[in-house]
Amino acid sequence: MCDELLKKIRHHAPLVHHITNWVTIYDCAQITRSIGALPIMAHMKEEVADMVALADALVLNIGTLNHDLLDSMLTAGRAANAKSIPIVIDIVGCGATPARTEAVKNLMGHLQFAIIKGNAGEIGAAAGVKAVVKGVESISVSGDLSEIAKTFSKSADVVVVITGPTDIITNGDEIHLCRAGHPLMAKVVGTGCMSTSVLGAFASVADNVFDSAVCAMNFYGAAGEDAASKAATPMAFKNEFLDSIYRKAHLNI
Repeated sequence: MCDELLKKIRHHAPLVHHITNWVTIYDCAQITRSIGALPIMAHMKEEVADMVALADALVLNIGTLNHDLLDSMLTAGRAANAKSIPIVIDIVGCGATPARTEAVKNLMGHLQFAIIKGNAGEIGAAAGVKAVVKGVESISVSGDLSEIAKTFSKSADVVVVITGPTDIITNGDEIHLCRAGHPLMAKVVGTGCMSTSVLGAFASVADNVFDSAVCAMNFYGAAGEDAASKAATPMAFKNEFLDSIYRKAHLNI
């Protein structure tokens, strides 16, 4: 199944529209291109609906959120829902401040997402359980993460992806634990944002969003393991990681 999705990405070169984090925007564009999809990073409210009309998936990331970006996300998201293309959102920093948490609630109140992704604290905050988020780092969450994810998934009718040493992926009924990856991934700024782009690329060609998310996270983690076998420091790892994504997507190695 995962190989078939990669073949579809290579064959169709789906357009993945991003309204994303300014800190990691280049990395998100590059990893989308490396996997075989086409990235477009269009943020202006006046054009996002037109860009979504051309796209196969929409990726949102609230890492560097402001009011203009929030308006653009709502406009693009409505267009994506009308076109029935998947929306993947990375709720960066949800729970760190009331403004971010409210922004996520606002987006969820107006848009139907295919995938909501975040670390344990971010998903906990969005789900309404006690969670502590420091900046964009998860500090603590009250309760069992798998159960929190399943309950949140059912209530929001969305696939939930909790990233961490073991990624949790659920559609509310099925649950998959992805243990692929390497600690060096946490030492590089942007690996979380890049995984959202990969989730968007896989979802853009899939009939089943849950299956696509499972494939995306296992593919992503395996690329991290491969890169770590060739590089021992964060910046060397980053270059190897992007090349590993390409090798696994196009050369099957």
